[in-house]
Amino acid sequence: MEYEWKPDEQGLQQILQLLKESQSPDTTIQRTVQQKLEQLNQYPDFNNYLIFVLTKLKSEDEPTRSLSGLILKNNVKAHFQNFPNGVTDFIKSECLNNIGDSSPLIRATVGILITTIASKGELQNWPDLLPKLCSLLDSEDYNTCEGAFGALQKICEDSAEILDSDVLDRPLNIMIPKFLQFFKHSSPKIRSHAVACVNQFIISRTQALMLHIDSFIENLFALAGDEEPEVRKNVCRALVMLLEVRMDRLLPHMHNIVEYMLQRTQDQDENVALEACEFWLTLAEQPILFLLLHATLFLKLTGDVEEDETIPDSEQDIRPRFHRSRTVAQQHDEDGIEEEDDDDDEIDDDDTISDWNLRKCSAAALDVLANVYRDELLPHILPLLKELLFHHEWVVKESGILVLGAIAEGCMQGMIPYLPELIPHLIQCLSDKKALVRSITCWTLSRYAHWVVSQPPDTYLKPLMTELLKRILDSNKRVQEAACSAFATLEEEACTELVPYLAYILDTLVFAFSKYQHKNLLILYDAIGTLADSVGHHLNKPEYIQMLMPPLIQKWNMLKDEDKDLFPLLECLSSVATALQSGFLPYCEPVYQRCVNLVQKTLAQAMLNNAQPDQYEAPDKDFMIVALDLLSGLAEGLGGNIEQLVARSNILTLMYQCMQDKMPEVRQSSFALLGDLTKACFQHVKPCIADFMPILGTNLNPEFISVCNNATWAIGEISIQMGIEMQPYIPMVLHQLVEIINRPNTPKTLLENTAITIGRLGYVCPQEVAPMLQQFIRPWCTSLRNIRDNEEKDSAFRGICTMISVNPSGVIQDFIFFCDAVASWINPKDDLRDMFCKILHGFKNQVGDENWRRFSDQFPLPLKERLAAFYGV
Repeated sequence: MEYEWKPDEQGLQQILQLLKESQSPDTTIQRTVQQKLEQLNQYPDFNNYLIFVLTKLKSEDEPTRSLSGLILKNNVKAHFQNFPNGVTDFIKSECLNNIGDSSPLIRATVGILITTIASKGELQNWPDLLPKLCSLLDSEDYNTCEGAFGALQKICEDSAEILDSDVLDRPLNIMIPKFLQFFKHSSPKIRSHAVACVNQFIISRTQALMLHIDSFIENLFALAGDEEPEVRKNVCRALVMLLEVRMDRLLPHMHNIVEYMLQRTQDQDENVALEACEFWLTLAEQPILFLLLHATLFLKLTGDVEEDETIPDSEQDIRPRFHRSRTVAQQHDEDGIEEEDDDDDEIDDDDTISDWNLRKCSAAALDVLANVYRDELLPHILPLLKELLFHHEWVVKESGILVLGAIAEGCMQGMIPYLPELIPHLIQCLSDKKALVRSITCWTLSRYAHWVVSQPPDTYLKPLMTELLKRILDSNKRVQEAACSAFATLEEEACTELVPYLAYILDTLVFAFSKYQHKNLLILYDAIGTLADSVGHHLNKPEYIQMLMPPLIQKWNMLKDEDKDLFPLLECLSSVATALQSGFLPYCEPVYQRCVNLVQKTLAQAMLNNAQPDQYEAPDKDFMIVALDLLSGLAEGLGGNIEQLVARSNILTLMYQCMQDKMPEVRQSSFALLGDLTKACFQHVKPCIADFMPILGTNLNPEFISVCNNATWAIGEISIQMGIEMQPYIPMVLHQLVEIINRPNTPKTLLENTAITIGRLGYVCPQEVAPMLQQFIRPWCTSLRNIRDNEEKDSAFRGICTMISVNPSGVIQDFIFFCDAVASWINPKDDLRDMFCKILHGFKNQVGDENWRRFSDQFPLPLKERLAAFYGV
């Protein structure tokens, strides 16, 4: 018979009063509430009131109803065996009738209550619970389905063992196939519950799951790309556990799983990425798998053509390139390996794509493992590696060289003792008779370039460079490509160390021009551009210019305006123009004109396409981006010499349009150009400032990091030129800049440029900026302490000193940060040093010797010594 119970109105009000009071922050009130609740437990139907408030009293607010359920849950935990039968039945039926409540909070509370009752040994005494919840899963009503699933997930978590025992007549035989059906449900919440439920039974190797293991794995794969992070997290978790218990079932899919986990390790959702990292940890504990990874490295590689340099490239051989737009960044003092661009780490793209993916995947997996385990990985790998590297069979040797390259980043420290022996061996392998060995060796050596450059140049750098230059002229296209990429990496690391060998390097690179097919030409441009970036003005010698410019200009004249091969050539010329400075003058006019034309054509085409999309196709805006970047390179290299060219063209009108383009990369490049033209010939920029400044202000949006960065930098350059006339524009930009410098997780480059620009604005308009000093002084100091002494840092610090003299109280609280930033200067100009001195002594005199001593005792020792030595405080 149905248990009929009605609350007494007065009792109900009393309990509601208690529930309200228990939400009070006052601890004394909370203690009284606890005592009253304990007393009420004497009354058998107290728990009926609690379930009544949770499930029936819909007029109450949700937190109060939920709290009522949680107090009931605690009573179930503490006194369940004393509940009268009627009360127990009333609670159970109320729970099942309200699992589909329209409020997620109430559904979750009912679910918690159900699993608490179930885990009190009541799964046996509540035989209709599981069948009822399972049938509710099929409800048309989303809330009912989600509520039932939430409760089931909690039961699976809390009672996994008893569910998989004979006590209950093995309900999992029905439940698990049922859960698997819901992997394809349209609601992400439900998919997530379904995977989480099944996951509870992997580690225990539950029989019911093992029967359906293939269907489970297949369903997991179907969810691999799910848009819901919670689902991806549960998929990763499942694969990690399966790796431990059913490796046999994963083996056939291993390389897909490894590839998937590599993607997930970089998932935007941090929790998913953390789950995926567990995969590598589990993997490393499985010796068999480790061997399997190595085995995949030894795949026989097909398509082993030795000499193919005369065979023309097919179009699909050429991978799409990505243009790196200009981003203005500061130079740093810190040592350390710069983060690499991952796009340079292409390992051997074989035509047999599956082999190639597998190798690339295995190497990438090793790379990840090495980065997780660092040097702990070496004892597992070294014995094997020794054997591979010196093996007489080239396929085996080649895979060893690949492994050595893959672990370079993660295990660098541990590898150092072996490098004096290994690097000469690798340099020898550069002339191996097998093309695949030569090409993979180029890549592996480039991964150790940082170490090579740190040794005396004659020991490794010179022999490595000599051999790499020979490989740039190899007869095999793949080797040419690998050598060119490796050489670009070496250039970045070696910088001016290469100056003594410039003639020899240019000789090789220029000869390669006549030798290379289409695809490798693109990489050659990159190597030449990187060389120019690395050696800078050392390239500006008549004999070098004579070697380098004619072949570049010849290609430039051959290419049509619509040819995408212009991109890498324009990028390359941009670096060359910046390095050659005045040496580029003879070539600048036609280059400048063509860039302006490319921008104009692209804008015109975009306007036609906007007006009549069905008549005119959209332009490829990359042409315009690369042209703007080359104009920046010209402005930076030629300085004031570009003035005549700017005067005779409509570039500023074009830039006004580019700065308002929908595409962020276009805006990014136009702001870089604005900054460079401001430095080179401000007289032509100044008349447009009133139009440009509002646009710059609206682009100070850190959602688009690079756009924001370049706009910030340009504002700083403009303020230096404008001086006091900058005043009317400060309100358009200052608040955004202060907000950006205080944002957590702002990238370093953007922080540094923001700090410099705030400093420069304060330098020219101290009265307008100084009142906000307190809001930015601390992040300002910490972001500029690591950059090298240079003009930008100089003007920014002059600005901060001027603002401190206008508003000294703004710096008081954070004075230690200011001291630290001042101490980061190696040799400031005399008048700037005087400014520092004045502020430091002024502060010291104001607080008195005793307070200053107490204050400076907090300083780290190097800071204390430095300030004493340089500024006498």
